[in-house]
Amino acid sequence: MPKVNAADDIAPHRGRRRRVATSLAEINVVPLVDVMLVLLIIFMVAAPMIQRGIDVNLPVARRAQPITGERIDVTVPLTYRTNHVVFIGQDSINVANLQERIRQKIETAARKDVYLRGDRGVTLGELMEVTDLLKAAGVENVGLVAKGPEER
Repeated sequence: MPKVNAADDIAPHRGRRRRVATSLAEINVVPLVDVMLVLLIIFMVAAPMIQRGIDVNLPVARRAQPITGERIDVTVPLTYRTNHVVFIGQDSINVANLQERIRQKIETAARKDVYLRGDRGVTLGELMEVTDLLKAAGVENVGLVAKGPEER
């Protein structure tokens, strides 16, 4: 039972007597720390198990330099399978004449780069045929052109 102040007994009584509690008004921190440490250990053990996926060494994306000079685009349409026609810019060219036309275009160019565009339905083998012809014509670098995710 809580103690009663001795001063309250002497003073005139106005209303109820004031009680003073002798119990500690502090929070016991030790159980709280114990629970927090147990939770910390559980999360430290469980965190590596939650990780999903495969470790992949991704390339770092960098801003590309703008292309200077004349850009040579070779487009391989889906109809390449049937008629073996590609486009240099807007001009349609038969594959048999591709090497000579590319050689003429790159002989005066400072950079001997060609950018290859292919329809989504064109197979990798067909693109490799055109790439081999471009390399035989003297092209140093063949770049593949694709749309970015925001260009859909």
